[in-house]
Amino acid sequence: MANNMTSDGVHYLCDTDFPTFTGTLFILIFIISVIGNSLLLCVLFIYEGLKSITNIFILNLACSDLIFTITLPFWVVDHLHHWVFGDFVCKFMTAAFFVGLYSSVILLTAMTVARFIRVVLPNWKSNRARRKKCAIGACIAAWIISISASLSDAMKVKVEHWYGKNYCHDESEDKLGHYLQVSLLFFLPFAIIIFCYSAILKTVLQGLNRKKSRTVAVLLCIVAVFFICWGPYHIMLLIKALNTNKDCKVLKRLAVAYHICEMLAYSHCCMNPLLYMISQKLRKHLLNLLKCKSLCSKNKEEDSGQKTSGIQNVAFTVENYSVNTERHSDPFNSPS
Repeated sequence: MANNMTSDGVHYLCDTDFPTFTGTLFILIFIISVIGNSLLLCVLFIYEGLKSITNIFILNLACSDLIFTITLPFWVVDHLHHWVFGDFVCKFMTAAFFVGLYSSVILLTAMTVARFIRVVLPNWKSNRARRKKCAIGACIAAWIISISASLSDAMKVKVEHWYGKNYCHDESEDKLGHYLQVSLLFFLPFAIIIFCYSAILKTVLQGLNRKKSRTVAVLLCIVAVFFICWGPYHIMLLIKALNTNKDCKVLKRLAVAYHICEMLAYSHCCMNPLLYMISQKLRKHLLNLLKCKSLCSKNKEEDSGQKTSGIQNVAFTVENYSVNTERHSDPFNSPS
């Protein structure tokens, strides 16, 4: 990634050769993420809609994962052949990388706070329409914050030529300040999420509501996987920023540890669609989508002249969804 180089050239002399299988791993992550998140978006738009607050957050998280995913092939080439794409692509991919990272953690935090209000503060004076507006506002704020922060990161990187190789790296001298910014946008939301889920789990265990327990368990898995994947990466960033030992062996060990944490972090973009499949309802929608049910059956009815029956089925479906929105629009079968 762009910011794992030093400006004094020491790191270049101790450059580490990463195994070629990591390129295959990154491409596999890229393929799974694109397919998984694209299918998730199709399921949301065709079967679920955006009637529930949970779906709004899931939609934005899928978009965030896809933005992050598009950077993976570029970092694969960077690892295997160093940077060959030019200065503009270096800045653009760095911006996309941090937009995906920052927006994910902010959206997860907002989703957790929304679930905290819904479960822990059920009597809080706020109707569903107002909560939905707040959720949309939180998503917009997440994108504004993440794009603003990523632009400052992108402006600091450029392509430089060292010892016959091009590197896309951070030219800023304030490495610690940069890592502190990245960590602040990671560990502060982590602390908020820990507080919220502690209260949520306490409330759910006392209430013994199975539907709410199922929803909280799925969302907790989503948050836990995010921090398991990205936590070691951010810890390594701080260790590298605070390290003053320029010994080549130390730098190579740090590079290997950083690369392992990097692979774990990058794998996260394909995790969420797999976690959402815990929901039986989403699995059913996915199977229907893959079998082209609803769409293909509708076209078949129209082609065979059964238009009246088709219209009645569609009308019944719309009516059913409108009547049961409050109960069934959440893909995890609980109120949002």
